[in-house]
Amino acid sequence: MIQTVPTAALVGLEACAITVEVSIRRGTPMIQIVGLAPAAVAACRERFRAAAAQLDLHVPGLRITVNLAPADVRKDGAAYDLPISVGILAASGQLPRARSLRYAMVGELGLDGTVRGVRGSLPIALHCRSRPGLAGLIVPFDNLGETLPIEDFPVFGARTLAGVLQFLRGQGDLPRTTDTACASRGATRGRSTLPPGPDDTPDLAEVRGQEGVIRALEVAAAGGHNILLRGTPGSGKTMLARRLPTILPELTLSEAVEATVIRSVAGQLPPGEGLFLRSPFRAPHHSISEAGLIGGGNPPRPGEVSLAHHGVLFLDELPEFRARCLEALRQPLEEGSISLVRARAAVRYPARFMLVAAMNPCPCGLLTDGTGRCTCDPARVRGYLSRISGPLLDRIDMHVDVPGIRWRELREERSGPESSGVRLRVREARDRARRRLPGWPGGGAMNSRLSPRMLREHCSLDTEGESVISAAAERLRLSARACHRALRVARTIADLAGSERVLSEHVAEAVQYRALDRRSWGNASADHAVNPRPAAEV
Repeated sequence: MIQTVPTAALVGLEACAITVEVSIRRGTPMIQIVGLAPAAVAACRERFRAAAAQLDLHVPGLRITVNLAPADVRKDGAAYDLPISVGILAASGQLPRARSLRYAMVGELGLDGTVRGVRGSLPIALHCRSRPGLAGLIVPFDNLGETLPIEDFPVFGARTLAGVLQFLRGQGDLPRTTDTACASRGATRGRSTLPPGPDDTPDLAEVRGQEGVIRALEVAAAGGHNILLRGTPGSGKTMLARRLPTILPELTLSEAVEATVIRSVAGQLPPGEGLFLRSPFRAPHHSISEAGLIGGGNPPRPGEVSLAHHGVLFLDELPEFRARCLEALRQPLEEGSISLVRARAAVRYPARFMLVAAMNPCPCGLLTDGTGRCTCDPARVRGYLSRISGPLLDRIDMHVDVPGIRWRELREERSGPESSGVRLRVREARDRARRRLPGWPGGGAMNSRLSPRMLREHCSLDTEGESVISAAAERLRLSARACHRALRVARTIADLAGSERVLSEHVAEAVQYRALDRRSWGNASADHAVNPRPAAEV
């Protein structure tokens, strides 16, 4: 007779049904694992033997064959240790066979019998909820907090293999997501359980000067627009960018589930943590590989663009990133997702993020400081700027110059607005966008995602507004994509002002954020290298 135990495998961000089949028969004593199982899965037999010895369990001295079906789905990691162990014990008569069929389970087995955390418990729980015939799911206790969104399906947390065996024998209980044992770990429903990090402490009130840049960040946050900050070293580009998360509203429930699923699959959820309710902020170093940025590997895993889903991807020193990495951003910036096709797998990861980039105006960074200290010749400046392609710049909605701040301005008592006040205005602007687009999936309507048809419907301009955008398109030689992005920014500015219509002053402000497009500042930068002028005249 064959004993089966249900479990699941990760394919991209989703889970698919896997059945552990165990057969015990006469033959050479051994445990053989088949069904497209790599070395990490096949090593389960040694972990099971060691754990069984610690718990005084009987391992049959017969030929044990374990099949992970279907055999054409690749199984990676050690998440199958627990179902394989339960299957062997049930097939040998040490567990109730019928009860072992009713519970799906995942978990890595330690040599002492402990059950360790695995990746992807939340998507596995979402899958098992819709799988007929299951009475519940058993996951490692460290992963129990992330399954909090599953309210209508029992999810149990296992600390040890012995506890699982007692539960399946009806001799004990396992903690569930609703138990105080789980709540004591901080995994309470409806709030972020992540500990305070460095992104919680900064505030825009600490910024001196830079009122124009703060205004641009507010507009970008309200509409989810991509933004490029260009300025001399020490002007505050990185400081301002790292304070952007403090003015972003908390994620909605559906957005929080998506963000948590991505981190669960990537293995970046701390043990015992629950929903990820804060907007993600990712700041990879410029030495990152293409696979690290957009995802990949064997097996494929989400990259930084997916980990920044519903949040911010900050690329400091933008021209220093590899050209292949920057060009790989085109698809996620345009479509909000990334498709990875490999020989054995094709996966699609969501990647709807705000791109915030920072760069210097030239290799030495002093081109626009107004002092004439820049030593870069025009050819070197053009080569530096050419590292960022025109198509990538076209996909960045706002280009903002960050002026240098003098020491006496830093010593002034006057400070920037508090992040809490800006966040309130951002939330109100986003609420206006949601009311205007009530059918948007997940309630995540933002102006940066408006299609051309929606632009015609919700961003209609009067004669004066049309003349402003037409003149800007001609003077700055803006592409059709750049003009559409300027209109989306104008729609956001109107929302911040509480206006139902997009007026000419909203369009004029939006056009100002395109004035640093490379087609307009490439030649000007070369001219700076020869005839430096004060930054205010640029």
